[in-house]
Amino acid sequence: MFRSLYTAASGMEAQDLSLDNIANNLANANTAGFRERRLQFQDLLYQNIVTPGAPSTQQTIIPAGLQVGLGARSASSEIIPTQGNFDMTGNPLDLAIQGQGFFQVLLPNGQIAYTRDGSFHLDNVGNIVTSDGNPLQPAITVPPDALTITVGTDGTVSVTQPNQQQPAQIGTIQLALFQNPGGLNSVGQNLLESTGASGDPILGTPGGAEGLGTIQQGALEESNVDIVTEFVNLILAQRSYESNSRVVHAADEMFQTLNGLTT
Repeated sequence: MFRSLYTAASGMEAQDLSLDNIANNLANANTAGFRERRLQFQDLLYQNIVTPGAPSTQQTIIPAGLQVGLGARSASSEIIPTQGNFDMTGNPLDLAIQGQGFFQVLLPNGQIAYTRDGSFHLDNVGNIVTSDGNPLQPAITVPPDALTITVGTDGTVSVTQPNQQQPAQIGTIQLALFQNPGGLNSVGQNLLESTGASGDPILGTPGGAEGLGTIQQGALEESNVDIVTEFVNLILAQRSYESNSRVVHAADEMFQTLNGLTT
C-alpha cells in the first residue's frame, strides 16, 4: 500500500507536467514559427520480488518472474518538426521558410540564435532585424532611398532605387540546418540556441545542396500546434491524473482498514 501511494503520486506528478506542456502549446497557438512539444514518459525502477530467469530447480528456470513497477516520470519534451501553415501577409519583410532551416540572429551578447519566426523589420539605420531589434545574420542593410525590397526564393535580397532601371542586390539570407533540431535549446522570444545535442549548424543558401528550404516573401509560418489534438491530450492528462488520485484514495482506505485491524 505504501508502494502504491508513491507510485500513484509519481503518475500525478508526471501528468501535472504534461498539463503544463499542453498549456504552453495552447498559449503559443498563434506564435509565428512555434514548434509544439510533446512530453515523453519513462517507467521507473522495478522491485524484483522474483527475478525473471532465476533458477527454480537445478534443471528449470522461472519463465516470467515477479516484478512490481514504482511509477513513471517525465523523460523529455520532444519538438514536433512538422511545418505550420503559411499566412500570406503581403509585407515584404515577412519571410517564411518552405522546408528545413532556421534564420540566424545576432544576440546582444554576441551569440548566434536561430528562429523560424520571419517577421522582420528595419531599424533606424536600415538593418533587417527581429521584433526585438536583433539583427539578421549575415547582416543586410537596406538603403534609405529603396523603393521596393525583393527577396528571392534563394535568399537573394534586392532593392529598386530612384533613377535605376535594374534592381541592386544588397545581400543574401543564409539559413542554418541542424542534424538534430530537437536538441536545440529554447530560450524564449522565438529563439533557439545550439547545444551539443543539436550539433553544429550547417550553413548554406536557401534551396541549396544542403537540403535547406526556400524563402517565401510576404508570408509568415504559423504555429504547428493542432488545437483539437491538444484538447484531446488535455482530456487524457486530466483523466490519467484523476485515475492516479483514485489509486491514492484507495490505498489510503486500505491503510485505514489495516490500522483498524491492528488497534
